[in-house]
Amino acid sequence: MALSRRTLLRWGWGASLAPWAAGVGRALEATSGIHTRVRPGEPGWPGERDWRALSRAVGGRLFVPESPFAHCGTAAQSRCTQALAQLKNPFFIGDEPALTQTSGYLDAWQSVPSAYAVAAQSAQDVQAAVRFAARHRVRLVVKGGGHSYQGTSCGADSLLVWTRPMHAVSLQEAFVPQGCAHLAPQPAVSVGGGTMWIDAYHAVTTDAGRYVQGGGCTTVGVAGLIQSGGFGSFSKRYGLAAAGLLEAQVVTADGAVRICNECTHPDLFWALKGGGGGTFGVLTRLTLRTRELPELFGAVALQIRAANDEAWRALIAQTLAFYQRSLFNPHWGEQIRFHHDRRLEVSMVFQGLSAAQAQALWAPFLAFVKARKDLTLLQEPLILALPARHFWDADFMHKFAPPGVFVADGRPDAPPFHVLWAGDQDQVGQFLHGYQSAWLPAALLQEERRASLAQALFEASRIWTVSLHFNKGLAGAPPEEITAARHTATNPRVLDAFALAIIAGAGEPAYTGLPGAGPDLGKARRDAADIARSMEALLLVAPGAGAYVSESDYFQRDFARAFWGSNAPQLARIKRKYDPRGVFHVHHGVGSGESEP
Repeated sequence: MALSRRTLLRWGWGASLAPWAAGVGRALEATSGIHTRVRPGEPGWPGERDWRALSRAVGGRLFVPESPFAHCGTAAQSRCTQALAQLKNPFFIGDEPALTQTSGYLDAWQSVPSAYAVAAQSAQDVQAAVRFAARHRVRLVVKGGGHSYQGTSCGADSLLVWTRPMHAVSLQEAFVPQGCAHLAPQPAVSVGGGTMWIDAYHAVTTDAGRYVQGGGCTTVGVAGLIQSGGFGSFSKRYGLAAAGLLEAQVVTADGAVRICNECTHPDLFWALKGGGGGTFGVLTRLTLRTRELPELFGAVALQIRAANDEAWRALIAQTLAFYQRSLFNPHWGEQIRFHHDRRLEVSMVFQGLSAAQAQALWAPFLAFVKARKDLTLLQEPLILALPARHFWDADFMHKFAPPGVFVADGRPDAPPFHVLWAGDQDQVGQFLHGYQSAWLPAALLQEERRASLAQALFEASRIWTVSLHFNKGLAGAPPEEITAARHTATNPRVLDAFALAIIAGAGEPAYTGLPGAGPDLGKARRDAADIARSMEALLLVAPGAGAYVSESDYFQRDFARAFWGSNAPQLARIKRKYDPRGVFHVHHGVGSGESEP
């Protein structure tokens, strides 16, 4: 699926996209009643005196972001060379305010530097930027982790609020939300608005021996994940990351710094828990619940090849039956991929079980595979467990885990715990051809409906690889986690979904100015069409399935229903209350005017 994606400027795609994107942007503003924005070069764009005033207000932390690839082929080639060497390092990409973790989406958007940026170190810096953007009618974008697949954290005509410098992490043994004196104190962790999950995991789990529900990818921003609902590897046990939010400090569209929790601004607090990033305000501090850590975390990895379609059908059916019988519970998370070359790839994790217990659980499934001559194990199954405290511990993993589990930042000044899972590295800088998701209801696992689901997976996987992310559906989770998730803005369909199906494809990084040949856009569009056809085949058994806001199609139809379901009307009311002029405006966000109540 990977293609050679090098430069956007040299392929001419950027030039052809710009007028289209500008037209779409103006159309959206017209349909949603948002005040008209000004762009560089247009009447009303702030002058030098205005920008100098903003710079003073933020302590000199206003700057013009510049892509390191802008220097490729110039006298300043050394910066380009350094950037090329770090092209697949997400920590480097995140530290570059001119770059985003995804470099673009076919026929939709491209990663480009903002006109200006504020390196925010405090809520007061964010206040100044928000007030400036509202007063001068400048588009405002926010970037912490910068993982948005919708392109919401960049824009050539924008002022960027870059929250990465706000990454302090502090543990609290007895936290009580402000104004909630009636609530019992509980252990918590407070993080700055630009914190990555690896920073939280290092402080909470590796150092303190506790657990916080966060994201699976270590370089994702805490704030962005919470605002999208948020799933991690162990969400089948610990629920949505957003459900663990106890309090947030947020700068709203009027420039006010507000404390939000279930007692203070409870409506805004609810909207922040899954209502979409960059929509209701800029999160500058978050406080999250921490929990007791189980003794063990573990993993299972294996691959199986089917020799023909008959064997592939049998393997799919057996996999679904095995999952329903043995894995459909809070112990198990992550994914199984049904590849289009009739290859089954298991990449699952577990908690609260020993390696011996996991091996016994998988024994019947492996016996089925070995008993058939038309099924081949492509690797020796890996089933292991380790002390849960060391799950994100780079030193421990380097000494005791199989090689290649983690990839380190590698830069001389990088913290030693800044690592990412090796399997996530192919996402760094990706240029998306297509990305679609759908929550699959647990009713499909019932015996009378499994055959239909198996047939749909067979048909869909003949076109494109289908991944079932079991940790991104909460059916099978403990009742208390279902209840907690019900009190977030996430689409209620997640509550009775056993998995999130993801069908997607991407090419190599395609940042503006990156040296090399242009991509094969024709093939990329053929890929996008196949991805769409594959999802259509799968959705024959799940019509009207919702989609996950953070992992979804840029061109998602009826996105408000898909992302938030019955919660969409209430989110729209809260948006009008706290941001009536649409200061915060993102693609497929509440208040964008497309397919909304």
